[in-house]
Amino acid sequence: MSDEEKLSNQEEAHMDAKTLANRKKREKKKAKAAAQKAAHDNESGKKMSAAAKLAAARLEAARQAEEERKRLEEEAQRKAEEERLAAERARKEQEEKERKAAEKKARRERLRAEGKLLSKKEKEQKAKADAYRQMLLESGQLPAAAASEEGSTGKPKKQSDLYGKKKSHKHKKQPSHVDAEESVASTPDDDWEKEESAEESADADKKSGSGDESVDDWELLDEDSDDDKIEAYPTHVKNKPQKKQEEVDVKGKYAAADPLAVFDSSDSEFRSPICCIMGHVDTGKTKLLDKIRRTTVQEGEAGGITQQIGATFFPEASLHDAVHKVNLTSRGANVDLKLPGLLIIDTPGHESFNNLRVRGSSLCDIAILVIDIMHGLEPQTIESLELLRNRKCPFIIALNKIDRLYQWRSSANRPSRDSLKAQKDYVKHEFDDRLKRIQLQLAERGLNTAVYWENHDVRRDVSIVPTSAVTGEGVPDLLYLIVKLTQTLMAKKITKQPDLFQCTVLEVKNIEGLGTTIDVILVNGQMKDTDQICVCTLGGPVITTIRALLTPPPAKEIRVKSEYVHHKVINGSMGVKICAPGLEEAVAGTQLIVMRPGDDPEEVKRRAMADYKAVVNEFKRAPEGVYVKASTLGSLEALLDFLKTSDIPVNQVGIGEVHLMDVRKASIMLEKRKEYAVILAFDVKVSPEARDEAEKLGVKIMTAEIIYHLFDQFTAYMQQIKEEKRQQVQEDAVFPVVLNIIPQYVFNKKDPIVVGVDVSEGTLRLNTPLCVPDKEFLEIGRVASIEKDHRPVEKAIKGDSVAIKIQPTSAQAHVTYGRHFDSANALMSRISRRTIDCLKENFREDMRKEDWQLIMRMKPIFGIQ
Repeated sequence: MSDEEKLSNQEEAHMDAKTLANRKKREKKKAKAAAQKAAHDNESGKKMSAAAKLAAARLEAARQAEEERKRLEEEAQRKAEEERLAAERARKEQEEKERKAAEKKARRERLRAEGKLLSKKEKEQKAKADAYRQMLLESGQLPAAAASEEGSTGKPKKQSDLYGKKKSHKHKKQPSHVDAEESVASTPDDDWEKEESAEESADADKKSGSGDESVDDWELLDEDSDDDKIEAYPTHVKNKPQKKQEEVDVKGKYAAADPLAVFDSSDSEFRSPICCIMGHVDTGKTKLLDKIRRTTVQEGEAGGITQQIGATFFPEASLHDAVHKVNLTSRGANVDLKLPGLLIIDTPGHESFNNLRVRGSSLCDIAILVIDIMHGLEPQTIESLELLRNRKCPFIIALNKIDRLYQWRSSANRPSRDSLKAQKDYVKHEFDDRLKRIQLQLAERGLNTAVYWENHDVRRDVSIVPTSAVTGEGVPDLLYLIVKLTQTLMAKKITKQPDLFQCTVLEVKNIEGLGTTIDVILVNGQMKDTDQICVCTLGGPVITTIRALLTPPPAKEIRVKSEYVHHKVINGSMGVKICAPGLEEAVAGTQLIVMRPGDDPEEVKRRAMADYKAVVNEFKRAPEGVYVKASTLGSLEALLDFLKTSDIPVNQVGIGEVHLMDVRKASIMLEKRKEYAVILAFDVKVSPEARDEAEKLGVKIMTAEIIYHLFDQFTAYMQQIKEEKRQQVQEDAVFPVVLNIIPQYVFNKKDPIVVGVDVSEGTLRLNTPLCVPDKEFLEIGRVASIEKDHRPVEKAIKGDSVAIKIQPTSAQAHVTYGRHFDSANALMSRISRRTIDCLKENFREDMRKEDWQLIMRMKPIFGIQ
């Protein structure tokens, strides 16, 4: 290669290296530029993200501010609406008060113009004159005919001025006594179905002025005079014996304890009605009450529902939401809430509310009868229904468990009318079918019913409210209907009556730190922590002084162990725990009476024991019977009624825990009739000492919380005793039977005799002794086995052909078929007077009518008298 070519190659190599270097520089510049651009892009991207976040935060703040503004506006509108409704209610109440005051003033002016308005002094003079005239009547100085003639004439006869005045007073006073007596006698027993019509007729009588010649009418007296109001009760009755007069005097003196006492409702206010929940087991009573509690308690608020002693108290604020919710859908039938609250009792724990008699009226004002829509009427439902109807207690039917209908769309705490509208057609059809079926069952019991929004006459038809204790649907309707019925139809009954005291003992408890206490329901009246009270106990009436009046804390603190709230004064209706000495043997279900100044202690004691003595004395004590113990007076009454209808005799009764002495008293029956050595303990505890003593003596103690369970236990026990006794007397139980031997079926002629027989009359049973009457009543042995169609059987009846094995005793082993007897001789069971008596006493239900007739024919054959 020449030098030129080498130089050329070197230059080319140099240029290639330079080009390669330049290319690398350019690539580095591009990479750097790309990196710078990427970094710039990243920085700009971060700035944009921060801006977006800031904008989003501003939008969120604006949205929250808008929501808060809307919420405040809605809250303001709601408060304004509530204030408007409250103002409207206050205006209506004020107008009603003014109207009543105007009417009262007009009546007073009319009476003043007629000269009939008397002062207190004039009334006292009238009373003295009347007492003097009554004394003359009873002593015979004033003829009764003259008195009646004088009372019947329109004006008194003219005599001297002095006597004319006296007779004028007598004439004015006498009709008032009769009217007052008639008014008390004809006062309805708080029958809600007749209350309005009675009030209308009373108003008509007032307007017509018939029989109203005195001014003692309680509606026309001065509202500031409490003494004048007491004169509404009669203290003397014309032409009555002294005994009747004393009874009326006592009635007037203790009129405050009579729930039928007359009261002035013009300036009165309502007390909290008492509502009981009743129904069959597992229909959802307690769960429904729990749902009512939850739906009315608002989180974090102090003024919620208070758990009372044995009851749940709902204040006015709790009822307002439910009533307002239903008012929105009631199409103009709105209800203005006037009740101060509602006291709801869950009856299973407090049977006294079902059975207790308080001067002929039940303690509860209104009841909720819970019926399972899936099962309809059940035994305890019918029992509760009859109880309510007998007591003439108004009630509402809660048709529970509607959420169990197929594909029911639930909506929590919604009025049932709205929930039903939102369902599909086939769900509505199923609801209608089940509703009509239950309505038919109720109609068979003589009860007309209708769904409450279709019920246009609540006096004739009972309202049905569809409910769900699980979802709360229908619960607002229940509260709404209770408020509506009590305010409109039961206004008289739930009006506060300061002079009426009504209080019932629910249960006796031993509380640590407090001692023995009693839980009571104060329906009407007032109690102070210094009052003297009279309580019915097992040992007789006890007068004691209250040490403390207690109520539990609010419901939100009920799970926390805390002190009870002490009260100086408590007004009805309220559940109260009373601490006082001497309450250890207090009888639950009886009346508690507060001693007032001037009360006769003996009369108060008699009234306190009246309910207990009435129940204990009513039942007929059987010389041989069971021992009954119950938790309350009401449950004892219910149990005695049930045992009476079940033909179970009762020898002794008691209330409270089963103790050692109760077992010893019941053991007396072991000597008379062992099967009645039983203690039926209904909803009470059994002390360990009593249980040990019962096992030692052989006394049976049966406990249950439901009457039916107690009855089932006793029935099973009686059946067991009967079976044991039947086994013991099996040898003496000889059933009548006549057998004819089939000659071609003689399998063995002697020891044992095995033959085929036809049962011509009676019943052939194992172990029946047989004899041959034709052969001087030759006894051939007992039936050891019976076979029919090659199968062993226990018995054979008339018309059967069976093979039998007759097992003789050692003395009968020589008896042989064909020698001593044959097929021409009939075989009969060997009966006697002893066997007949055994059948009567132990096997009567196994005997048929034909068997008794056969015994009557066999008695002359065997010479039985």
